[in-house]
Amino acid sequence: MEESKETYSPSQTARQVAGDVTEDDSELISRRGTKRGIKSRHAQMLALGGTIGTGLFVGTGQALAISGPAFLFAAYLVICFLVYGIVTAITEVGAYLPVPGMSVAYYGNRIVSPSLGFALGWMYWYTWGISVAYEITAAAVVIDYWPNSVPVAAWITIMLVVIVALNFFPVNVYGESEFWFASIKVFTIIGLLILSVVLFFGGGPDHTRLGFWYWQDPGATKEYLVGGAGGRFCAFLFTLIYSCFSFNFSPELVIIAAGEMQSPRKNLPKAALHFIWRLIVFYALGALAIGVICRSDEPALTNGGKGAASSPWVIAIERAGIHGLDSLINAVVITSAWSSGNSVLYMSSRSLYSLAVAGNAPRIFTRCNKHGVPVYAVIASSLPSLLAYLNVDTVSGIVFNWFVSFINTAAFISWACCCLIYFRFKKACAAQGIAKTDLPYTSILQPWAAWVSMVAFSIFGLLNGFSVFFPGHFTASDFLTAYIGIPAFLLMYFGHKFFAKDNPWLRAPGSVDLKTGLADILADEESNTTVSQTASSVKHNRHLWLQKVYAVWGWE
Repeated sequence: MEESKETYSPSQTARQVAGDVTEDDSELISRRGTKRGIKSRHAQMLALGGTIGTGLFVGTGQALAISGPAFLFAAYLVICFLVYGIVTAITEVGAYLPVPGMSVAYYGNRIVSPSLGFALGWMYWYTWGISVAYEITAAAVVIDYWPNSVPVAAWITIMLVVIVALNFFPVNVYGESEFWFASIKVFTIIGLLILSVVLFFGGGPDHTRLGFWYWQDPGATKEYLVGGAGGRFCAFLFTLIYSCFSFNFSPELVIIAAGEMQSPRKNLPKAALHFIWRLIVFYALGALAIGVICRSDEPALTNGGKGAASSPWVIAIERAGIHGLDSLINAVVITSAWSSGNSVLYMSSRSLYSLAVAGNAPRIFTRCNKHGVPVYAVIASSLPSLLAYLNVDTVSGIVFNWFVSFINTAAFISWACCCLIYFRFKKACAAQGIAKTDLPYTSILQPWAAWVSMVAFSIFGLLNGFSVFFPGHFTASDFLTAYIGIPAFLLMYFGHKFFAKDNPWLRAPGSVDLKTGLADILADEESNTTVSQTASSVKHNRHLWLQKVYAVWGWE
């Protein structure tokens, strides 16, 4: 089939590769496919703000309580590097083939094997659907900070309705709303970092100079599960694994957003280039600040061991005697839960859309309205979020930890697969004579960073629930939520392989399709570049002072 000269459709590439698409099907889905409505600034803030959520605002409290401030800070530094290795690796792939509707699962299918794409796609769908329930659970945890008589079910219903409704708007409205939601979170973190510096030097109401006092009393590190050096190792290991939740699926969000991004070959590498300093500033320095202003032995951090009870930022502000600010920050945390829930539902629906486009899900999920929203995929992806109603009969903190453990397993599998996709992509490029200079983005860290990240996250996946193997700590629910994701993924992978025996275990490097749709992508990129250069020259000539500010953030 000859390449279409019209707007490129993901269905055309994905299903052409599968060999099960007709001319009429291609034209129909091309007319009613997703739209490129996400701008560069949207993608930049989506990649950052979409993952600055309750994991950073609330989840860090439990890690601080178990490991102490020094281990918390060290763990975040390590995870920042490992996640950046994933981001740069998968961006090399995405920047070369930025097809509409793309996802990591799509690349798994096109570059590695159909079975990997199938298993990844369905894993993303149910994990991101459950992530909506997690964000709502985290918001319910935070709402309990204020005494109220409103039933938990009422709060859950309100949040669900808002999140689902936002995902029915056109993608440019979604991108704009998430830009401002994420901006609130980013500027809140900046404000909290500044507040931490003020409290560090004694600028609070009581003028107590905190310094690193909490690193001395109750101490910089703690023991976990056992005593001595082994206990400190277990504490650091727990924090490494638990802290990953704050970063979960940020590389995948960058790739999915690029599928509806304008000029993705130019803007996707920008997102990767600006990612590292944002990780360090907002995550690593945020973890350091928490350890400075909040005691690690605060009972409210874990609600007496029942789970996350409140944000360490809020606890620190309350203990400092700054009246009113704690409630304001709590409100921002709830807003961030809404925002993150909005992002993961977007990813879940686009993952189901991508699956359907590749022929791995019912074709009804490829149907989009005139605004490019896959409405049936959004509806189906909203269903797992009903798990949030578990909070009605169960302690919110316990449900919170269940979701953290379950979602972490999926993230570790996903990140290991991202590295596998990257390695197969590089082999395919070498076999087909695609030079490094032909790629729109490469990283000096690769391939070494991808190897380190792959090994590390594979080990983390196996150790995700290591605490249940210690005497007196085993519970069936903790074990299942920590490990059921691994056999579920393998079942989907081998189940697909069983019914598709003719598909290769690994596509041969020379047979990987690196060409279909590329001409249309390059043509669209050239057209968008011409238009943007004309518009930006006028805009920047009138606002030269904004140019440097935009450059820092990576916006246009």
